[in-house]
Order: sequence, then C-alpha cells, then structure tokens
Amino acid sequence: MIPRALLLPLLLSLLAPAAAAPPNVVVFLVDDMGVMDTSVPFLTSGSGEPRRHPLNDYYRTPAMERLAARGIRFNNFYAMSVCSPTRISIMTGQNAARHRATNWINPQRDNAGPQGPPDWNWRGLKKGDVTLAGLLRGAGWRTIHVGKGHFGPDGAEGAEPLNLGFEVNVAGASFGAPGSYYASLDFGAKTRRAHHAVPGLEKYHGSGTFLTEALTLEARDRVSRAVADKKPFFLHLAHYAVHGPFDSDPRFAKNYAASGKPAPAQAFATLVEGMDKSLGDLLDHLETLGVAENTLVFFLGDNGTDAPLGHQHEVACAAPLRGKKGAHYEGGMRVPFIASWARPDPANEHQKRLPIPAGVIQAQQASVQDILPTVLALCQITPPKEHQVDGQDMSALLAGKADASRPEKFLMHYPHAPHRSDYWTSLREGDWKVVYHYFPTEVSGGSHYQLFNLRDDPFEQKDLAAEDPATLRRMMRALIAELESYAAVYPVAKDGASPVRPVPP
Repeated sequence: MIPRALLLPLLLSLLAPAAAAPPNVVVFLVDDMGVMDTSVPFLTSGSGEPRRHPLNDYYRTPAMERLAARGIRFNNFYAMSVCSPTRISIMTGQNAARHRATNWINPQRDNAGPQGPPDWNWRGLKKGDVTLAGLLRGAGWRTIHVGKGHFGPDGAEGAEPLNLGFEVNVAGASFGAPGSYYASLDFGAKTRRAHHAVPGLEKYHGSGTFLTEALTLEARDRVSRAVADKKPFFLHLAHYAVHGPFDSDPRFAKNYAASGKPAPAQAFATLVEGMDKSLGDLLDHLETLGVAENTLVFFLGDNGTDAPLGHQHEVACAAPLRGKKGAHYEGGMRVPFIASWARPDPANEHQKRLPIPAGVIQAQQASVQDILPTVLALCQITPPKEHQVDGQDMSALLAGKADASRPEKFLMHYPHAPHRSDYWTSLREGDWKVVYHYFPTEVSGGSHYQLFNLRDDPFEQKDLAAEDPATLRRMMRALIAELESYAAVYPVAKDGASPVRPVPP
C-alpha cells in the first residue's frame, strides 16, 4: 500500500505531460549540386518572387518541391567552392580559412598545388577534433553517417567517420568520387577505379541496385534501428551523387532521352532525379516511423554545380549564374538550401521553439558554417569554449525573419591550383563581391582584382574594379581583415618560401 504522504506526488507525476523526445536532425548533403540543378526555383525577381529559368524546367525534383513547400529555402546560401572544405565546415562550424582544409583532399597525395601553402590542412579532421557529430553523440544522439566522407586522406584518422564522432559509418571513406554507381560493377571494384570502390555495400554487389538507392536503403535501416532503440538520431546522409562519373541511372534515363542535351548532361540529370527520389523515400520513411514531426531536415549541396553543360567560366552550367564548381563566380559556391520539419505540426514542442513557415524564400545570406550552431541551439548543446565557431545560429532566418545581428558576408579562400580558378580569395559583403587573384591569369583579365555589384549585376557580367576604386579598396581591406581574423594560410612565391598575401590597390 502506498503511503499517503507519497500518494499526491505520485498522482501529480502521472498527470504531468511527458517531456518531448529530443529532436532528430537530418543533414541531406548532395555532392556537386548547384543552386540551378533542380526544378525548385531558388533565384528570385527584384521583388523577391521565385523566378524560373530553363534549367528549372530541365531537372525533375518533386521531393525537393515537396520539402520546399513545407519549409523555407534560401536564395543566398553559400558553400565552399570545392567539397572537403564544405564538409569540414559543416562538422566544425568554421570557415575553411580557419580549419585550413582549403582544397578538396586528394586521398593519395598532398594536392596543395605548385605554389599552394605547405601548411594547409591536407590531413583533414582527426580524432579529438570538436565536431557536430561528436557533440551530438556526447549528448545522447545516435550519430549516423551514410555515404561520402572525404574528411581526410588514406591512412589518416579523418578517413574513417567513426573517428569523428559518428557511431555508425556506412560507405564513408577517404575519397570523394565513387568508382562506379553500378552494383553490377561492385560500385567500382570491378573497374579501373577500384581504388574508389565504395566500401560497406557488399550485400548489393552483382545486383541491379544503383548506388544512390543502396545508400537510401542503408540510411532508412539505420534510422529504423535508432527509433526502435528510442534514441534521438543525427543522420548525415551524404550522397556520392551527383558527382562524376556520370553513370546514367537507368530508372530515370527515359525522362531525358528527348531533351536534346549531350549524353553526359542527360546522365547528370538522372543522378539528380535519383537523389531526389532518395529524399522522398526518406521523408516517407520518417512518416511511417512516426517521427516526422520531430525531425528537422536540412537539404543542401556541398559546392556549386558540376553539370556538363558548357564553359566553366561562362553562363552555361548554372545559367543564369556564371561559372561552376571550383570557379570564383557565383555558380561555384551558391547552393540549394532548404530547411523544414519533415512533417509540420504547430503543436509540436520543438516546432514551437523553431517554427518554420511553409513555402517561404529567405533572401538573407547564410552558409555551411552556420549549420553547427543552429543544430546545437535546437538541441540545447553548448560547444566547448576553446572551440572557435565562425557560424551563427540561423533560427531567426529559418523562422522567415530578418536578423540584423548577422554580418552579411561570406569569405571563400582557395590558395591552390590547379582547378577552374587558381589561387584566389573572394569576399561577398552585402551587395558587393570582390575577388583577389594572387597570380593574375587570363581568367582574371590579367588583374589581381575583380569587383561585382550582385544587386545590379547578379550574373557577374560587369567588372567594376577599374571604375570604382573606392569600393574596391574598401572591399579589399575587408577581405584582408577577414583572412587575418582566421589566421589563414597563403600561396607561396615560386621560391617556395615566402607567403604571397593579398594587397589593396
């Protein structure tokens, strides 16, 4: 018999509402997907209305349309111009100029470039580094990595996501491109690219399962296990798609056969549509498991497009934007970003704290380094004081509000070669964008400087460096101050000894 003194507290505890389960977080990361590689229009008119362009009518992404209709999409969201820097920025909340992994990481050799900085962070992440996965795991989340890793080279600690805070790793390794998307070729093991054979998917070998589908099945399975174990989860689903090789996904090839575009561009489009099917399948699975209203989804690309559609520095691959992956133009670093609860529910406790309006476009700038502080704020986790976080919490932006406290700037530092643009740093601040070329080339018109007003010239057709020297000087001073605040590394002179730093005009 329960003593009377304990009866009232017991009754009150039984009547009290149960505490909400911690929120789940999905980062759905697509490789080499730019802001125009989708049927969802991200670019807007002068009045802020979404504006469709021909590429929006070429690609088929109904699941992205579904997610965007439920949540908010950003039309000024930035990633680093190449992949490893972005991936490490997501994990650390730091700009690449600070974490110093400023180039894609070649798994087999240091690819700083002939005059690249010898002290750049080719080894990538390592055990003990503060990461988003590690912080969430330490707070009780099941941390699941599925897909592309590319956090460190062969033999380095960062080559294995299990060293970086993930409890589960499926298919993550040192390399950034699969040997093949076809299970009939053992995802590359039966090709000349066997050193890029995707690991951990042996049960699909010899079947007709496309790589994107295999990763989706694995992600769904690992999420199901976390839910069965009553564990909140962080799913980092990092697709190898839509990176080359441009293996056509047979499930969707017929949709582009009459497009008139070259075969590689058709294959690229099938990779986009297969990725989109993965997103839809995952959203459906979260609904089936009954956790959709408790799951926040971030969808984004890791750098600008690599679509095989025309010249890399012109308006073609990301039309109407100029340039593509690796270039200093907007097509190289503007990426799609959508945030939404997997199923909106205004009564959900977490959605009350982070309400996301439906079908809204956010025009304010944000970037990949903002993901870590946003997730930590939602999950009520404080990063250690000794870890410098460069990003800022996007909660106000996700709610569709303006946030005057946020600086409207993004630094992209690439002190390397060879790529589509070599040895450069750019800074966007408000409407203005400056590019500094450490060693002027034909791409830069033989000048150290390029200056664009992205409000008046969003497609970077008119270089104002010569006619507006006052703005150029102001922007260059800001660029140099940003680099110094991050303790950035620089390319070196031909003697290999002295660093070459940017100078104002």
